[in-house]
Amino acid sequence: MSNSVFIKNLYTKCRIHGAGEAQVAISDNEIYSLIVLAIHDLNWSFDELEIEQIISPALNYYEINLDWFESLKNINATPEKILSILTACINKDQDFALFIENLSALHRRRIKFKRILSNQPLPTMEQIGPRILLEYGTCDIELLANWMTWRKWIYDIDNRSAQETGYLFEPILASSLGGETVGAKNSPIKRIDENGNPTNNGRQVDCLIADTNTAYELKLRVSIAASGQGRFTEELSFPVECQAAGYTPVLLVLDPTPSNRLVELSEKYIECGGFLLQGEQAWEHMEQQAGNVMSIFIENYIKPAIKLVDDLEIKLPQKISLEWYGDSIKISSESVNYNISRKTV
Repeated sequence: MSNSVFIKNLYTKCRIHGAGEAQVAISDNEIYSLIVLAIHDLNWSFDELEIEQIISPALNYYEINLDWFESLKNINATPEKILSILTACINKDQDFALFIENLSALHRRRIKFKRILSNQPLPTMEQIGPRILLEYGTCDIELLANWMTWRKWIYDIDNRSAQETGYLFEPILASSLGGETVGAKNSPIKRIDENGNPTNNGRQVDCLIADTNTAYELKLRVSIAASGQGRFTEELSFPVECQAAGYTPVLLVLDPTPSNRLVELSEKYIECGGFLLQGEQAWEHMEQQAGNVMSIFIENYIKPAIKLVDDLEIKLPQKISLEWYGDSIKISSESVNYNISRKTV
């Protein structure tokens, strides 16, 4: 029988993210719909669990518009009902708790980013004005001002996207591997000084598995033109500090693309008693570590998006147009559109 305190804490984790103006709280109806999708993913019996199905636009989460989740009104889910359903699912398999927690986290972040796209303000001329010196005189001034406005807005959105993805990506992968992300303050892996001696300063770890003394560095890719030499030196020091602390360093890279930087980095991991997992080997390792339930989460929610993008080869971007209206932004190619609803003032 599942612990009631654990179930209540799980319910809270699924429902609420953040605080203040940045808080995202999804409804009980949304949580119920996510649970139903999870049960479909796992191919479990609704009758056996005594859970009522609902009709959704699709069984693939990514094919359902976020507006559908936010408009749910006829399910009449209550906290008591959600707690009962969570208990039934976790009694069937304890890993369901991790599945629904991660699915809820993914959903809340997508809801939050939808709001960012809706609310991110158009930059002002005061914000972009000084940059005009680098291109002034190269084209019509009005065209240049519009070009600078678009690129500043896109730059701001891209920064927010990278930030939100970072908060989501590493914890999901870490939990799937059976570990957790550890901040520098509480890390058992300490930085070492120039003499090779541990200091009191901890080292942030993407995924730490305490019972096997394993420390993962998780990466989508290691490009040829990785960040500056100082940053790369920092990456090279991680396996050394892991070894000094008695941990096995593992470099897990999802993208199979080779690079000289990756070779150099993986050699350092091997030198320090660790190893590299890349591409399909990395995916297989994660699914093996994740177990039957969470491996399905990886297959359905993480792997498709990342692999589909990696499989695309864009040597030259296709022609797209960007149009800003009062209540929307329209991004379109010759055959498809992407419409972003804007909050009107």
